[in-house]
Amino acid sequence: MLQLKRSLLVFVWLTVLCGLIYPLAVTGAARVLFPALSGGSMIKHGEAIVGSHLIGQQFTRPEYFHGRPSAVDPPYDASNSGGSNLAPSNAKLIAQVKNRVHYVRTENNLAAATSIPADLVLTSASGLDPHVSPAAARLQARRVAQKRKIPLTDVENLIKQNTEEALWGIWGKERINVLKLNLALDVVKIGN
Repeated sequence: MLQLKRSLLVFVWLTVLCGLIYPLAVTGAARVLFPALSGGSMIKHGEAIVGSHLIGQQFTRPEYFHGRPSAVDPPYDASNSGGSNLAPSNAKLIAQVKNRVHYVRTENNLAAATSIPADLVLTSASGLDPHVSPAAARLQARRVAQKRKIPLTDVENLIKQNTEEALWGIWGKERINVLKLNLALDVVKIGN
């Protein structure tokens, strides 16, 4: 009976320590030391939260830059994160990529031989990637400038201004957060 009592006390003590005290301490420390990161890295436009630095959004209107395709359904649903898990030789993946290449070329009025950056036709491992490469943004720049009736050079400057460098110049590649770029576009007056 004594061992049962000790076991129950240890169980209760560890449950309170590991299930309540530790998570609250870590969460509290994170809120104090990293308030933006621990709050989901939210992006605000004025006072309204419009998205996160960490999760992509689907843009379909031609006057906006489009991000990577999402591998989840509905698109960019963070509760359903994951890649397509289709092998490069999978017929379904090959058909999807061909359709996406055709769509990108048609939407951007590109010649059939134009090379398309992989990040415009392939999903990321999470299916939620909010970034595109500078090459993917530049490929869309002419369409966006024409639809917004602004000079191409203004759009190209916004791309440069919103390009994020590799972490410490070492890890990762240059990238552009599509939501932030589109928000910067919305500040530029249409039809200057």
